[in-house]
Amino acid sequence: MLSRSYTSFLDVTSEDLLNFPQTPRTLPRVMMVPGIISDGDGNGSNDEDLDVLSSKCREKKIIVANFLPLLAQKDLNTSKWCFRFDEDSLWLRLKDGFSSETDVVYVGSLKVDVDTSEQEEVAERLLAEFNCVPTFLPPELHKKYYHGFCKQYLWPLFHYMLPMSPEHCNRFDRCLWQAYVSANKIFADKIMEVINPEEDYVWIHDYHLMILPTFLRKRFYRVKLGFFLHSPFPSSEIYRTLPVRDEILKALLNADLVGFHTFDYARHFLSCCSRMLGLDYESKRGHIALEYFGRTVYIKILPVGIHMGQLESALNLPSTSIKIKEIQEQFKGKKMILGVDDMDIFKGLSLKLLAVEHLLQHHEELRGELVLVQIVNPARSTGKDVQEAKKETYAITNRINARFGLSGYEPVVLIDHPVPFYEKAAYYALAEACIVNAVRDGMNLIPYEYIVCRQGTPKIDDALGISSGSSSSHTSTLVVSEFIGCSPSLSGAIRVNPWDIDAVADALNIAIKMPNLEKQLRHEKHYRYVSSHDVAYWARSFVQDLERACKDHYSKRCWSIGFGLSFRIVALSPNFRKLSLDHIVKAYKRANRRAMFLDYDGTVVPQTSIVKTPSPEVISILNDLCKDPKNTVFIVSGRGKNSLSDWFSQCQNLGIAAEHGYFIRWSQSSNWESSPLLVDFDWKKMSDPVMQLYTEATDGSYIETKESALVWHHQDADPDFGSCQAMELLDHLENVLANEPVEVKRGNHIVEVKPQGVSKGLVTEKILSTMISDGKPPDFVMCIGDDRSDEDMFESISSTVYRPAPPEIFACTVGQKPSKARYYLDDCGDVLKLLQGLARASSIKPRSSTQIQFSFESVA
Repeated sequence: MLSRSYTSFLDVTSEDLLNFPQTPRTLPRVMMVPGIISDGDGNGSNDEDLDVLSSKCREKKIIVANFLPLLAQKDLNTSKWCFRFDEDSLWLRLKDGFSSETDVVYVGSLKVDVDTSEQEEVAERLLAEFNCVPTFLPPELHKKYYHGFCKQYLWPLFHYMLPMSPEHCNRFDRCLWQAYVSANKIFADKIMEVINPEEDYVWIHDYHLMILPTFLRKRFYRVKLGFFLHSPFPSSEIYRTLPVRDEILKALLNADLVGFHTFDYARHFLSCCSRMLGLDYESKRGHIALEYFGRTVYIKILPVGIHMGQLESALNLPSTSIKIKEIQEQFKGKKMILGVDDMDIFKGLSLKLLAVEHLLQHHEELRGELVLVQIVNPARSTGKDVQEAKKETYAITNRINARFGLSGYEPVVLIDHPVPFYEKAAYYALAEACIVNAVRDGMNLIPYEYIVCRQGTPKIDDALGISSGSSSSHTSTLVVSEFIGCSPSLSGAIRVNPWDIDAVADALNIAIKMPNLEKQLRHEKHYRYVSSHDVAYWARSFVQDLERACKDHYSKRCWSIGFGLSFRIVALSPNFRKLSLDHIVKAYKRANRRAMFLDYDGTVVPQTSIVKTPSPEVISILNDLCKDPKNTVFIVSGRGKNSLSDWFSQCQNLGIAAEHGYFIRWSQSSNWESSPLLVDFDWKKMSDPVMQLYTEATDGSYIETKESALVWHHQDADPDFGSCQAMELLDHLENVLANEPVEVKRGNHIVEVKPQGVSKGLVTEKILSTMISDGKPPDFVMCIGDDRSDEDMFESISSTVYRPAPPEIFACTVGQKPSKARYYLDDCGDVLKLLQGLARASSIKPRSSTQIQFSFESVA
């Protein structure tokens, strides 16, 4: 029976696992003509074989989110649907960051159920009038996908709530996960109906659609794909508890650009990539990037902004000015602090109220003067946790008002009903301080809105009685949790740990009593940032980076590997291809003198093998190759000469280059030659104590001592700490050995100190030069290796000057990855099959012409 982890979820909807009806596929595909279908599932298209009608179309961006930026209502009398854009939707606002020549198409769900019989008509209308493509998830699927997996499992986990018990959080349910996969598949199908994969850019939003990149990349290898996560990304310790962690992580890496609000969120994502997939990131001219099977996946860090024009329009409404006067009269003579939060367990409502209670308890002068106005937005999800949070909020509010309230005065005013934005804007404009006390939140734009509303407009200034042009009257004070996404960008805010009740109370006291000049300076600093980093800036910056990330799409050839949600693309040089046995055997047979260079670990012996000695099969194949007098065969390895000499004692004619070529032996009967570059190893006395220091400090690391080199290994250490220590050790050794004739290099989980001028590339060049000078120039050169040090060999055999004529060269890496080699083989098994095929070709002796003639005469 197959393990569940190998189950392909790509076709989960077609397997009828959930018995959900398929959504209608009536929308026309745009700008595409029939091509050659070569998708693995039989219903997708490989974009290498797709003909596209393109060049004269307008630039198009496809924005994909869980919900469309639409409001829908059905007229009960006429049974007709009425639709209009939701002006508060972020997806609608980000259009301001695109050029006027850009067509924007939205793909997502409606917030209402549409009967199956009406879906076709509604879909055509929404595409024609609003450029929107509805997904129409079946109600039962939507419930399991959105309210089940997204809201009851993913969302709490990404906010650091582990499902320790069923009472507080839902545990992983594979049925809900299958619903999540099915929903993402439906989204992918809808995108297929409107995409021109050669031209369009697709921008996916948030945790509801994290595996969508895999579906799209499977259909179109070179699709231009960006993803932005609007929630926190948890630390690796939390994320690793997710049973489908690898599937989601690999899906995100199928995007070209992955965006986060803060460096903390990006750092957690990169840590997961390192710990679970062994991927290291690097900075490329200021941009963070991951190399993933030949593709470069870029990381974008930029918090989303607000729509300045919309806020200013709301402030200029007559209803806003009227509301301001009402609130002024209601709280005349009071110091108002404002909180605006959703009703959920992560917004820290109860902690905020406890801080206010503590403040009033210890500062009697504020009683009767301080008012917290707490606006509670409707909960976005239902569940026991929301009800408990609401119950606790009301209990603490009633307790505070009963204890500190007076006639006509309540210290906490709880507004627990939908509040129109103009009314919120009025509260923002009047509040002396705003507190956002969430224990965990992705971004939270409440502080930004508060700052803009405090800056006001001429009409608001009139309503507040502020003289025209008086900037000194514009002040704002913010108390923000350090665990929300906007906190790093608000350097003038008072940052707090929401769990520290005393500290939050003190912060509120400071905010209320802060001098006006300081309030003004903090406000001006914040307003400059918020007004210049609005939603248009955010969208424009993301799309510019996405375009840059996709510019090299057509400079490489693409292959697909992996099944189900492990699907990924390997992008390699156009000239890079698998080494065919038939192809190399033909060249091998034509040759009169051959040079063959083989790496050891990861080439003839698997890198993951515990047994490092060569197998009898390897010894037999190498002996067969070495018996051919036309062949010069070398093992070129970083291992020590004693180990290699013992392991290959049965191979009489095999050449060995040990320790990256510092020691070389042409056959077992010849003596070891060492590099003449260095005879003084005093540098080891300087290097060893430094390495010992890092070994003691880094659990799982060790030192390998070679005759010509010292190597510090950290593959068994903690990935993040080991990598950090390796960078530190590299810098430390470079400083200590600055005047020594050695070089310090960092490799795959190692830091190595070795003599200058020693490398696999140089020893390969030396062997070839010796053959040429001895009058035995090779007309066939083959080199096979798997790691970074072997790249020097690939480069060397290609750059060596051959006389009288250049040979046929076969540089081959093990594994499909970026390389200087022209060919690749999949694994060590393929390498042995290739070598066995060459050995077999050596053993076949062609009949001479006299033998052939004799045979004919006999027949006659």
